[in-house]
Amino acid sequence: MSETLAKTAPSNAQDNPLLRPWQTPFETPPFDEIRPEHFLPAFEQAFADHSAEVVAITHDPAAPDFANTITALERSGRLLNKVSAVFYDLVSAHSNPEILAIDKEVSPRMARHWNPIMMNAVLFGRIAMLHENRKALGLTGEQMRLLERTYTRFHRAGAGLDEAAKTRMAEINERLAQLGTGFSHHLLGDEQEWFMELGEDDLAGLPDSFVASAKAAAEERGMAGKAIVTLARSAVETFLKTSARRDLREKVFKAFAARGDNGNANDNNASIVEILALREETARILGFPTYAAYRLEDSMAKTPDAVRSLLERVWKPARARALADRDALQALIAEEGGNFALAPWDWRYYAEKLRQARANFDDAAIKPYLVLDHMIEAAFDCARRLFGITFTERKDIPVWHPDVRVWEVRDRDGNHKALFYGDYFARPSKRSGAWMTSLRDQQKLDGAVAPLIINVCNFAKGADGAPSLLSPDDARTLFHELGHGLHGMLSDVTYPSLSGTSVFTDFVELPSQLYEHWQERPEVLQRFARHYQTGEPLPEDLLKRFLAARKFNQGFATVEFVSSALIDLEFHTQPASASRDVRAFEQAELEKIGMPAEIVLRHRPTQFGHIFSGDHYASGYYSYMWSEVMDADAFGAFEEAGDIFDPATAKRLHDDIYSSGGSRDPEEAYIAFRGREPEPDALLRRRGLLETSEAA
Repeated sequence: MSETLAKTAPSNAQDNPLLRPWQTPFETPPFDEIRPEHFLPAFEQAFADHSAEVVAITHDPAAPDFANTITALERSGRLLNKVSAVFYDLVSAHSNPEILAIDKEVSPRMARHWNPIMMNAVLFGRIAMLHENRKALGLTGEQMRLLERTYTRFHRAGAGLDEAAKTRMAEINERLAQLGTGFSHHLLGDEQEWFMELGEDDLAGLPDSFVASAKAAAEERGMAGKAIVTLARSAVETFLKTSARRDLREKVFKAFAARGDNGNANDNNASIVEILALREETARILGFPTYAAYRLEDSMAKTPDAVRSLLERVWKPARARALADRDALQALIAEEGGNFALAPWDWRYYAEKLRQARANFDDAAIKPYLVLDHMIEAAFDCARRLFGITFTERKDIPVWHPDVRVWEVRDRDGNHKALFYGDYFARPSKRSGAWMTSLRDQQKLDGAVAPLIINVCNFAKGADGAPSLLSPDDARTLFHELGHGLHGMLSDVTYPSLSGTSVFTDFVELPSQLYEHWQERPEVLQRFARHYQTGEPLPEDLLKRFLAARKFNQGFATVEFVSSALIDLEFHTQPASASRDVRAFEQAELEKIGMPAEIVLRHRPTQFGHIFSGDHYASGYYSYMWSEVMDADAFGAFEEAGDIFDPATAKRLHDDIYSSGGSRDPEEAYIAFRGREPEPDALLRRRGLLETSEAA
């Protein structure tokens, strides 16, 4: 591999924009100059530089101290971080066959680079010595947290193992990197290859805005004048909610549910089996009974039992509500003269009809008022009112695609705080879903470094210059991702390893999910929800109906999510041999929990990128629910203050949650903000499931 990398290296590093100083505003990546062939030589140089830096730390003749070991590690790998951030942004948000081929080559090489560092016995010896004597070192609170996290990271990576175990761990890590990359490439492949063309007879029930976006999606694929449904989640869910053609709903649903499970070159079943076996072996080598026990030790939840307890507490009332809704939907089908049993591709369609009947509301009624630009404006305005920051669009920052927009973020005194990149529209070169990432993290180790934060979404683009219109779910996603973005932009720590979202997985969703609450507040919607054609504000009556309908279909939404979290937990607590037949395992687990046949997992295993494209959410998909306990409870602090922008509460939120990154223990940070531990019933109340829970 390194021979391949070396062969492509240019004779002059100045020819490679990744290897020279960036003469752009705020030293941002010069995306207009970066080409695929620049990455392999840049990675080769970055690996070499980082390895040399680590060797210097490891063999420093001076006795270990915080500065020459922990701080030195924080300063190492800057070129690797810089190159990786640009590369993985393109892999996810704007890939092409060349980039994906490089990704396949780089991912095992990345594991091969990190393994000897994270398992370096001499380096770990220096860290362990400092950790053992930490109370005598006179460290600040943030330094103590960094030392503890550094020690934990190396210890959990296997730095204390014998040589044979280290060798095996290195082999496993490299193979897992290959498998995770392959999993995400397969998923992208299935999503790119499938689409369904819509003829004039196929449009019944579809809103004009969806048809316009279907035409824009066709144009994006070189099919101008046609209209297509793709496998982007926002397109699929809108189609399933609105299409009157049951046969087409079935076709779209089955294609969406079968991603990664089609027996073709993109099939992910074999990858899952091997990933689970290797994770089980990792846990055993490190002395844990299961992979879930290993992963959860370093989390707020701590144990699989704690996770299962939360999920089961939510599962029971959610399932009861979903079953009651199922019966109501079946009755509605019969009422209309339908002679068929409710199927998964029918649920969203009839749920919308039932919502219209019960709450006199459907998503199509509010969508013309949820213009993307207005919702961006709303999200920014909430950040201004809470945290005193402002967003000003910049047209002089290089971007990776013409649709990407950039804003400069300033604090209340007008000082530069961050740059924020928004990449909002679905396209074939982008993986599905929505996420936040960064091109550069905030730190103050050697002077203030301002972050470069990215939000990526997959909203449908308006056709022929028409604005993009969001569903309520899309609008919530926009606020969710900006919540993550604010976690990165407001970060105010010294050390890069503790910056922004560098927190436990089951805490990282708190700032994002909490921020969603502002999107659905009347104070925000009355100001920013304006009709895309007339500019008229959202009518009072429609607003009231929207707010009243928010808790509708929460049984379905909660069952869809919690079942996925339970499957994730079972994959990583049961022996890997139990899931050699992935489909059979999935079916058996769903039967065990009493999954309604009319609902499927939000993420079936073969498309569950959260847990199989890498290990970040492996055994950790529950984190969204764990964080929701906190976010529902945390928003209560504003409600109790009588003002959703209460300055004193917002200051605590900024200081204790958004700006502190990973510099504090998350439980301590939450209690500092709220004055107590979170109240679990807040989640059930928010989802409208408390009454069901008490009755169950």
